[in-house]
Amino acid sequence: MTSSSTPLLGVIADDSTGATDLANTLVRGGMRTVQMIGVPTGAAAAEADAIVVALKSRTNPAGEAIEQSLQALRWLKAQGCRQFFFKYCSTFDSTADGNIGPVAEALLDELGSDFAIACPAFPENGRTLCRGYLFVGDVLLNESGMENHPLTPMRDPNLVRVLQSQSKSKVGLVRYDAVAKGADGVRTAIAALRADGVRLAIADALSDTDLRVLGEANADAVLITGGSGVALGLPENFRKAGLLGAASEAAVLPRVEGPGVVLAGSVSKATNGQVAHWRERHPALRIDPLALARGEPVVQQAIDFALSAGEPVLIYATAAPDEVKAVQQSLGANEAGHLVEKALGEIARTLHAKGVRRFVVAGGETSGAVVQALGVTALRIGAQIDPGVPATVTVADEPVALALKSGNFGGVDFFEKALAQIGGAAR
Repeated sequence: MTSSSTPLLGVIADDSTGATDLANTLVRGGMRTVQMIGVPTGAAAAEADAIVVALKSRTNPAGEAIEQSLQALRWLKAQGCRQFFFKYCSTFDSTADGNIGPVAEALLDELGSDFAIACPAFPENGRTLCRGYLFVGDVLLNESGMENHPLTPMRDPNLVRVLQSQSKSKVGLVRYDAVAKGADGVRTAIAALRADGVRLAIADALSDTDLRVLGEANADAVLITGGSGVALGLPENFRKAGLLGAASEAAVLPRVEGPGVVLAGSVSKATNGQVAHWRERHPALRIDPLALARGEPVVQQAIDFALSAGEPVLIYATAAPDEVKAVQQSLGANEAGHLVEKALGEIARTLHAKGVRRFVVAGGETSGAVVQALGVTALRIGAQIDPGVPATVTVADEPVALALKSGNFGGVDFFEKALAQIGGAAR
């Protein structure tokens, strides 16, 4: 049994870190996976069992997100993909008007399908769903810190209610007790929901076993939506169908040598902890959005700092919620975010031109800005660094190593661990 010569699974992700998160799950399941940055215009960058198209659509107006997602879907269909996956964050965050519901409905329309599950659960990182309520660790979503997110605050943990507010279609729930009955129990629940006119259904999951059950139950679904966790069972579905081999070398990447840097734009609790841990041990410089707005030479100062340090440094805009709120009140949330993303992108581009070849990036929007600034069009996905975050290397004549981290992911020592895994340790 060998891997298919054409891709089996086509994934549309609403940001770069979400894309690498899901790609990490697929590689761990033995699927050779390539991540494309933005909607490609030509053929796939390399042979793969799964192709992930990383968009930057989470906070876009719903119409723009829909159009980008449909373009990605049409390209993936042209590559021969058999099944499709819409990937969003395990905290289900998007804007008040979407974009999870509107994009999911548009993809269903394009595929001529009448139903898809929605399951952002990721138990390995503490995200679990019960009776439609999303927990982060031991607290509800709206008590986890996500209620303070600067762009996509989440104040309602009931995902059926959240998704219904974004969707024209009727939204239902595949409850935990149906999942506990196995794949047949889930199929029975889905059939009942379909008969009741439900088109999108939140699916409960408390463990990886639940996620594998959901994956098995959706082996024949044309579209699945969710976080990376629900993809756990998909590789085995393809193996059972005789379409996928062992692919034991799926995670092997070429080694990239050269200087490294850490760039952090996320304001999540996890990233704040990682920044604090790094600052106690290694050089770091904070980017001040207010100084950027005043036109001060912040970007050049950061570049000079990185080049003169003689070791990997951290350049960050991460701050506590009260500091973030003060900046937003002064500049506006969107303008503050744009200034930081633009600055970190410019820093990355210049440092690359000066020889930096290893980048650790924290934050979904920041990662999107950095890969765009570096002109990255495709990534090979390698071994996991921390749950949800793999090592990656660009598909290019002069490869660059990247670790693109969702703000909420990774242990406190993630930056050091990531630099070590993608080609040399922080000293």
